[in-house]
Amino acid sequence: MKIAVLPGDGIGPEIVAQAVRVLEALRSDGLKIEMEYAPIGGAGYDAAKDPLPEATLDLAKASDAVLLGAVGGYQYDNLPRPQRPEQGLLRIRKGLGLFANLRPAMVYPELVSASTLRPDIVSGLDIMILRELTGDIYFGQPRGIRTLDNGERQGFDTMLYSESEIRRVAHVGFRIAMKRNKKLCSVDKANVLDTSMFWREIVTEVAKEYPQVATSHMYVDNAAMQLVRAPKQFDVILTGNIFGDILSDEASMLTGSIGMLPSASLDSNNKGLYEPCHGSAPDIAGKDIANPLATILSVAMMMQYTFARADVAQRIEAAVRKVLQQGLRTGDIYEEGMKKVGCKAMGDAVVAAL
Repeated sequence: MKIAVLPGDGIGPEIVAQAVRVLEALRSDGLKIEMEYAPIGGAGYDAAKDPLPEATLDLAKASDAVLLGAVGGYQYDNLPRPQRPEQGLLRIRKGLGLFANLRPAMVYPELVSASTLRPDIVSGLDIMILRELTGDIYFGQPRGIRTLDNGERQGFDTMLYSESEIRRVAHVGFRIAMKRNKKLCSVDKANVLDTSMFWREIVTEVAKEYPQVATSHMYVDNAAMQLVRAPKQFDVILTGNIFGDILSDEASMLTGSIGMLPSASLDSNNKGLYEPCHGSAPDIAGKDIANPLATILSVAMMMQYTFARADVAQRIEAAVRKVLQQGLRTGDIYEEGMKKVGCKAMGDAVVAAL
């Protein structure tokens, strides 16, 4: 298993270090794991004046999977857009052809009371949000800022999807639904956007190939409301890039903390980039208080999706569950009566449980 390790910025190096310890523990148990580090984001800019140095992309392409921390920092906010850390993330997704972003939102029984919603609303929640990752308004051309004939400045972006882009991510969604509860809700804005009308048309066609899956469609504004009103009505949510970006972050808060949410971004051969859903949190970087569990759970997703080792994935998930049962909590999920620990101590506990 050749893994490219890209710690990134902010809390990235801290949380990735704990996930790497999990990989090292698995290696000492006999798994053949090889890891190589490279910079990305602000760290890439510092090293090579590029948020995705050529050597980093080459390493990622030569690896079976990529483990990524997070990118971004206040010190990079005034850089020209092509050199900002976030561009490194967008470019590596595009460069590796990672079009399917899997974001599970699951509530552990031990963390039900950490959610801001009532326990009866979130208890037992287990949703998979599938976000298309390489198309939509984030990549559409033309885009930019221009001056109109009347002298007024105008910003513009282009939302677009090709039929092949929609079909391939829809097939991934239906295949996931077949392995879960055979229920898929496609989210769009077909009452307003031509792009969404087309999205719905193609998803409806693909759905005919999966008659066992109960397929529904929902406007994104209603979906955002339903996620906090009755989230357990969903199983697999399939949606485009910008809607998926927003809805998956909303869903993360149902679980109590975005610090608990892993993600996988896959290509057509299940090669993947694995990262926590949260950002680089520069305000808490270096303080040993970040939650490494989302990054550790991302390693579990790596084992399941890229390496087809569901047994190893389950071991990691069981170790995380055991640590929560022991009452250990980082600050973001802490509640009265539990034991507050730092990032490294949480990693210690997971490795011990493993």
